[in-house]
Amino acid sequence: MRYRGREVDVEGRVRLVMESALTARDRVGVQDFVLLENYNSEAAFIENLRRRFRENLIYTYIGSVLVSVNPYKELEIYSKQQMERYRGVSFYEISPHIYAVSDNTYRAMRTERKDQCILISGESGAGKTEASKKILLYYAVTCPANDHMAALGDRLLQSNPVLEAFGNAKTLRNDNSSRFGKYMDVQFDFRGAPVGGHILNYLLEKSRVVHQNHGERNFHIFYQLLDGGDDDLLNTLGLDRNPQNYNYLVKGNCPRVSSISDKNNWKVVMKALSVIGFTEAEVQVEELQKGIAENRCVVVLQLLGVDGSALTEALTHKKLTAKGEEMISPLSFEQAMSARDALAKAVYGRTFTWLVEKLNQSLALRDEIHHSSKGGSVIGLLDIYGFEVLQHNSFEQFCINYCNEKLQQLFIELTLRSEQEEYETEGIAWETVQYFDNKIICDLIEEKHKGIISILDEECLRPGEACDISFLEKLEDRLGGHPHFVTHKLANGKTRRVMSREEFRLLHYAGEVNYNVNGFLDKNNDSLSRNLKEVMCQSENQILSYCFRREEVIDQKRSEMAASQFKNSLMKLMEILMSKEPSYVRCIKPNDAKQPGKFDEVLVRHQVKYLGLMENLRVRRAGFAYRRRFEAFLQRYKPLCPETWPNWHGRLVDGVSTLVNHLGYKPEEYKLGRSKIFIRFPKTLFTTEDMLEAKRPDIVIVIQSGWRGMKARRRAKRRRQAADLIRRFIKGFIYRHEEYCLENEYFLDHVRYSFLKNLRKNLPQNVLDKSWPTPPPSLVEASEHLRTLNMRNMVMKYCRRVQPEWKKQMMQKVVASEIFKDQKDSYPHSVGRLFLDSRLEREQINLKVVQTLGNDKVQYGISVVKYDRRGFKPRPRQLLLTNTFAVLVDRTKIKQRIDYAALRGISVSSLSDGMFVLHMPSEDNKQKGDVVLHCDHVIELVTKLAMMANKTSYVNVNPGSIRFAVARGKEGIVDFVRGSELKVTKGKRGHLLVVS
Repeated sequence: MRYRGREVDVEGRVRLVMESALTARDRVGVQDFVLLENYNSEAAFIENLRRRFRENLIYTYIGSVLVSVNPYKELEIYSKQQMERYRGVSFYEISPHIYAVSDNTYRAMRTERKDQCILISGESGAGKTEASKKILLYYAVTCPANDHMAALGDRLLQSNPVLEAFGNAKTLRNDNSSRFGKYMDVQFDFRGAPVGGHILNYLLEKSRVVHQNHGERNFHIFYQLLDGGDDDLLNTLGLDRNPQNYNYLVKGNCPRVSSISDKNNWKVVMKALSVIGFTEAEVQVEELQKGIAENRCVVVLQLLGVDGSALTEALTHKKLTAKGEEMISPLSFEQAMSARDALAKAVYGRTFTWLVEKLNQSLALRDEIHHSSKGGSVIGLLDIYGFEVLQHNSFEQFCINYCNEKLQQLFIELTLRSEQEEYETEGIAWETVQYFDNKIICDLIEEKHKGIISILDEECLRPGEACDISFLEKLEDRLGGHPHFVTHKLANGKTRRVMSREEFRLLHYAGEVNYNVNGFLDKNNDSLSRNLKEVMCQSENQILSYCFRREEVIDQKRSEMAASQFKNSLMKLMEILMSKEPSYVRCIKPNDAKQPGKFDEVLVRHQVKYLGLMENLRVRRAGFAYRRRFEAFLQRYKPLCPETWPNWHGRLVDGVSTLVNHLGYKPEEYKLGRSKIFIRFPKTLFTTEDMLEAKRPDIVIVIQSGWRGMKARRRAKRRRQAADLIRRFIKGFIYRHEEYCLENEYFLDHVRYSFLKNLRKNLPQNVLDKSWPTPPPSLVEASEHLRTLNMRNMVMKYCRRVQPEWKKQMMQKVVASEIFKDQKDSYPHSVGRLFLDSRLEREQINLKVVQTLGNDKVQYGISVVKYDRRGFKPRPRQLLLTNTFAVLVDRTKIKQRIDYAALRGISVSSLSDGMFVLHMPSEDNKQKGDVVLHCDHVIELVTKLAMMANKTSYVNVNPGSIRFAVARGKEGIVDFVRGSELKVTKGKRGHLLVVS
């Protein structure tokens, strides 16, 4: 075959591709565990995980559940191009990925208008936090957004480094282990754009503040501050950079970690806080919490903002109330140390809660877009601790594993329910599935008055010498004989040899765990002494005063125990999750050494068991291994049947039935539902896939020939269209001067379109720009209309932008133009100068004059020279304009009042001098005749006077001389002549001569 000058062995290449595809299943396993032939075999399950892990295929499905194996290395599968690849694509059409779960959940929320949630679980170090980051990043990049939503996306992403700094720590299993549970709701509006968020936190491991196991660290933020804080900050806090100097930071003897850059992480956290919107005062929460690790009393007191003597008293003494009398008793050294630790844990725990509240305020739905969120939905993200089995398990592991029991119960219940609903919707009989119901374990822990938590609370409240051992004894008395509870006393000889006398064992759904009771009562009490609370409530620190409310001291009611608080918050979380449609991400840690490429089968087997993955697979495979919608199945496999290839035009169900009959499916191998085909055995599907691979060479040839033919037809069509277009254009050009007709319509339309397109690019940009493209003859009239409309539009826009002060200035300038333009020589020089509100400062006007004017406020004032009517002697005066009259002032005395209503006219010369005459009525005995004045700003003054008097038409510009009235009916004259400099003198004829 020859194509574009090259020989291509199509059949040979296709054969290679087909053979490669047929052997890929043996190399990389199946991408959905439900397609495992031996789905009941745990070994087959783990082997499939191993095969995919070797090929860097870290994601595998169990139906709609995503199993993720931490690769401990960067993989090139999280780019923006990858996001686009999974965007809007059907869940099973493409290889498994966290983006597929994210997109499927998002589209389900949009189409079904129902809240969704993604439950992420797994051991510490399995990659839960990274999975939640990838989901948030996917929504931030792919969802529709404006500037506000983009900022919200930034805040959602930046909340992660902040919470990690304050809530994560280096443990033996993970260098960045989340020591709290997190549930985040992302709110979307009706368009699918993220508009808000809210975070709930669970069970912060406060005990880590005061104690760490060997090889572990305190929370990241302490080390970040010491390593990354600038010198000024550390000096202010009285700190040095060596963590060895701080007792709380080196209990685990591991202040430095090679894989962590505390200095760089400090910068990331500070940037994140600024993006989220924390103020400088609020950022000092790090400084406050650093006081927890500080040894020096003075600095601690400054940071906590409390009285030193009061704090010392509260840490070394306790208050007792007996028979209504209050007594103070000193504490032993051990008790004082416990009080100190309790205070440190309380301060850290409460400020962490405050931090989450501040994050929620930053992520909260804004008022201005609240209306657009109506009809919107939420997607919840649960990133919570996985099942933990350590060498020594205490109260924290008990709570964590109880949480996982509840999640497993919910997981099985919701998975079973969704499976049953799908079968019922499709009209297919449901077969009962046998599975372990862990309700018996949940009841053992949480049942009222009978469960472990109730017994623990009861023992904490019991008067007398309650202790951890008495709690263990009460458990033995109450729960002895329970099939999932064992102690050293209740165990048989073999178990007794491996159990301590201070332990009890629970048989969880995931396996057996021994819990040491030492510290259970103290950790469950989790409360400060009353006098320590009283001291902290008096704190002058703004954040602490918020965290330690005065109501706590006033309220005599005892606060809830830690385990009960956790149980109640867990119940609320279950309600939240039950109200949403769930999706699941199960994270697996392949080895404890955090090494890429290493697959520890024993460790993985434990996690498969802890996560209940085999239970889930059995539920999913209860009836049929594979189910697809008719259109998807028919689209993929239609080439295998002549009647369905290349297209099926009938009902989809008939097309699928025709196809499977042609393929020879037996009745027991499949069933047709209302909208889906269900295939019972993976082998049936694999056989169909192999047939499709064998058929691909024929399909390629058909598609290739069809594509070539289509391209050839397109080229021929384009050539015909081009020739026709050229003919029409030439003909139109010939008839261009004729009336609009069939021969020239295309050409004239093109000319008009070209002119309008050119006009759009070359419109005048301001009212002073008079340019305009020359229109074709057929658009002259339309062009003039457009020009007028454009000018009106520019004028309207310009007027809207004009500020009130500038508008006032322009109005005065317009009046000045109407009066003086082309009339007075000095007018052009005044155009570019602003008219001032007044030429006199307030202090220049005598106070006595202001008092004489009373309520008549001076609107404008200027210095003038008045010329006497006899002898024309110049006298300096001030001319003050009010709203209804003007006055001439000589220092402290008003010499003359000029009412606007009586003003007969204003005369000026046509030269550049500043002379003007105010004409007064001759019959008015109060007036002494017309007023002859001179000023340096005559155009400004006359304009303002004419506007205030509403007599702009009364201004006269005289070219040669001005006649003015003198007392007793006499008349004077001012003559104007041109000269090199301004000169005002008395002329030979008794006239006033002005040279300008």
